[in-house]
Amino acid sequence: MIINYLHKIGWFVGLVLLQVLILNNVHIAGYATPFLYIYLILKFESDVPRNALMLWAFFLGLAVDILSDTPGMNAAATVLLAFLRPTFLRLFVPRDTLDTLVPAVRTMGISPFLKYLVASVLVHHGMLLTLEFFSFVHIGALLLRIVTSTLLTVACIMAVEGIRKK
Repeated sequence: MIINYLHKIGWFVGLVLLQVLILNNVHIAGYATPFLYIYLILKFESDVPRNALMLWAFFLGLAVDILSDTPGMNAAATVLLAFLRPTFLRLFVPRDTLDTLVPAVRTMGISPFLKYLVASVLVHHGMLLTLEFFSFVHIGALLLRIVTSTLLTVACIMAVEGIRKK
């Protein structure tokens, strides 16, 4: 139990530092930015209570906000992701495997995991980038940024999934 929490705290620190120090400075073609820090929220076990998941998400987003000098945008988007995550799991995972599942390609299969991943990342990025733009004047640029950032983040998460052993 305590080793599980230490493992999650290690991922928390590592992903926040990776996001703030490296990935926030990556802007492919001026539009696509990977937000890999949400990988921690996406990989929690399926039986974690929603309130605990939302607390982890809030502190994860808050850490990124504090270190990136953004006023609560990441915290809001990450809490929304944590709130909707159980719904996405119920939508894309077969009913008999939902009890104690750690979402991954190996446990869910490639198609359900990819659907879960794309839906989750799209919701997170839609909220985050809408808060960042805070206007619908340039709706085309906003939609392009949401789609490209979603595709880049999904590609990065799938690469991490391919590298991880367990």
